[in-house]
Formats: sequence, C-alpha cells, structure tokens
Amino acid sequence: MDSRREFVKFAVDTGVLRFGSFTTKAGRESPYFFNAGLFNSGASVLKLCSFYADTIMSRAPQFDMLFGPAYKGIVLAAGTAMQIAQRGRDLPFAFNRKEAKDHGEGGTLIGAPLKGRVLIIDDVISAGTSVRESVELIRAAGAEPAGVAIALDRMERGTGQLSAVQEVERSYGMPVVACATLDDLVGYLQESPGMQGNLDAVRAYRAKYGVNG
Repeated sequence: MDSRREFVKFAVDTGVLRFGSFTTKAGRESPYFFNAGLFNSGASVLKLCSFYADTIMSRAPQFDMLFGPAYKGIVLAAGTAMQIAQRGRDLPFAFNRKEAKDHGEGGTLIGAPLKGRVLIIDDVISAGTSVRESVELIRAAGAEPAGVAIALDRMERGTGQLSAVQEVERSYGMPVVACATLDDLVGYLQESPGMQGNLDAVRAYRAKYGVNG
C-alpha cells in the first residue's frame, strides 16, 4: 500500500474519516466526513505529522520554514517540524494567535521570524480563508509564501468550476500538496472488502461535485 492509501487507512482506523451521511458547510449531502480535530492523542498526532513530513519532503516546493495558522496549524507545524528534524533537516517554524497581545512578546506571531520561502501547513482547505490570512501575514513580514500542505484534498467544486485547492493554487500561484486526495480514498475503498456500498456512494458524489486533479 502506498503512503497515500496508508494515510486514508490510518484516518479510517482512528475514526477521523467516517462514512455515512453528512451535511457539508456548502449544504451538500456527503457520504464521508473528515475531521482532523479527532487526531487528538500523542500517538495519532505523531503519526499524522509523519505523513505530513513524508509528503512535504517528497512533493513540496523548495521552502525555508513552516507556518501553521491558528489553531489546528499550530500543532501541525510543530509536530511536522519535529518529524522532519528526525529525517535530518532542522526547520524553523512559526504560528499565529487569533488575537494580538499587547504585553510580553506582543503581536500575533510566535516562533521563528517569518523570512525566506514559507510553507503553510493546515488540515484542509475549505473556503481558503485560513490560507488567505496566512499569505497576508507572511507577505507583511517580508517573506514569500511557497505553498500549502494539507491532510486531505476533497477534490470537489467550490462556488465555481474549480475546487478550493485549485482556487488557492490559481489565486496565489503556489502549489498545494496533500497527504491524500479523494482519488486515494476511492482507491482505498476499491481495495477494502465490505466497502462496496461506501465506494458506490463516494463515486456518485465524486461524479456530481468532483473536479479533475
């Protein structure tokens, strides 16, 4: 099993990826639900960040540091930096707080100074709001956003014909790499006994709302 299918299996085994009937923020009835907030134990986050590290080291563009947008991105940036350090590269990382402090170190940014080419790391891209805010922070610091790493690319249309990921890539001229995509989810279901009903439902959803990779 390749790493992307392995990631899907890991998400299913931990209950982060579930099958059934769920309503998305866009009001669509989805046959699956991915909630990265349920990676909530030391062991699960350790393994999650290992998948991020492998994805980033094999497919991300050149970059100098990691940035994790509050709040989920904070743990992801720290954990992935540690996993990449174990693979031989010691990376600086930073994250932001939602509200600026007027005492102590002050400001909204914590960690290493934002400089060079900065890779944003988050769980998913829905409306792209988190990415936009991150890009603004990075550019305001005089650094350059290099790309985005996420856990799962749902590969479905947003308000137009492009997916949220494609919209980010087009708007900011930078790539998005994912630990797994909807195509990998379909591949996992094809290889898993007893999953035919879920496979049919996901394929139908893909046909109705999906975009090309």
